[in-house]
Amino acid sequence: MAAGPSPHPEATPVLAGADPEALRRPRHRVTGMSAVLLPFGADGAVDWAGFEAHVARTVDAGLVPAVNMDTGYGPLLDGVSRERVLRIARGVARGRDPAGIGVDFVAGALVADAERDPAAVDAHVAAAEVVVAHGGVPVVFPSWGLSALAGPDWVGAHQRVGAAVGRHLAFELGRQFVPHGRIHDLDTYAALLEVGPCIGAKHSSLARAPEWDRLALRDARRPEFLVLTGNDLAIDMVRYGSDYLLGLSTFAPDLFARRDALLVAADPAAHELEDALQYLGAFAFRDPVPAYRHDAAMFLRLRGWIGSDATPPGMPRRPGTDRAVLRGIGRRLGVLA
Repeated sequence: MAAGPSPHPEATPVLAGADPEALRRPRHRVTGMSAVLLPFGADGAVDWAGFEAHVARTVDAGLVPAVNMDTGYGPLLDGVSRERVLRIARGVARGRDPAGIGVDFVAGALVADAERDPAAVDAHVAAAEVVVAHGGVPVVFPSWGLSALAGPDWVGAHQRVGAAVGRHLAFELGRQFVPHGRIHDLDTYAALLEVGPCIGAKHSSLARAPEWDRLALRDARRPEFLVLTGNDLAIDMVRYGSDYLLGLSTFAPDLFARRDALLVAADPAAHELEDALQYLGAFAFRDPVPAYRHDAAMFLRLRGWIGSDATPPGMPRRPGTDRAVLRGIGRRLGVLA
């Protein structure tokens, strides 16, 4: 597969300007997936007990845990640590199927490469095989090589993953999160919908319009396909038919599950809870976006769920004054005194 040029010229879209009002889905039964934060102790070591407890908390809430994602520092971990993450997820979630879709947990299938490296599709297949061996569904994580592929070759990579391991998720990730992220054109997305083993795709552009276009395309061509919003700045995308795989939900999997249940019941309380959760998202996901993980650690520590709000060396951090704001949001949400 040949690498495409960079920057990538966009093809003429299959659809554009989808009408969001036509997409609205009252009482949409949401499939929620939550990217689980990997906490660190003050000594700089991974807080494995805190991680296991948070995976359990996520499953108990009825959300599918997503591990070895960016929220879990997956791209920074060595292979041994990633496998330990998978073993813990398997031990907690095996047989639980929290969302009732035949998925116990999902996990990033990661390949470490560098800018201008060719796409190592075989390595992505091998990474996906490791996830499946531990009982999870792989999320084909962006890499420099994979993101540089022309659209048809990117789809072909998912065909190869699907042929090897079966069910998996694709992942469009904006460059706000990582420098090698890529959001594909709609022709490429349309082709992805034809890859049967690909059961869904996380969309993290932090923009509504391209996600609305994907929803319209999905509804027309493959209604069972999961459009998993990664838009932490617009968590109401579920009202248009998106499901979600969010980093924000790791702050409060219990509250996201409550919001989801209130939506199904058409309870007006869903609006106020969603507004408060969105305030949390707007605050935590401000620039620089990757620093949201430090806010997540601070919020989980304030909730008494982890013992430290440390982050790995070199990771962007927030000022200590964020704690007071996070405490105020926690009070509004009813989870902090």
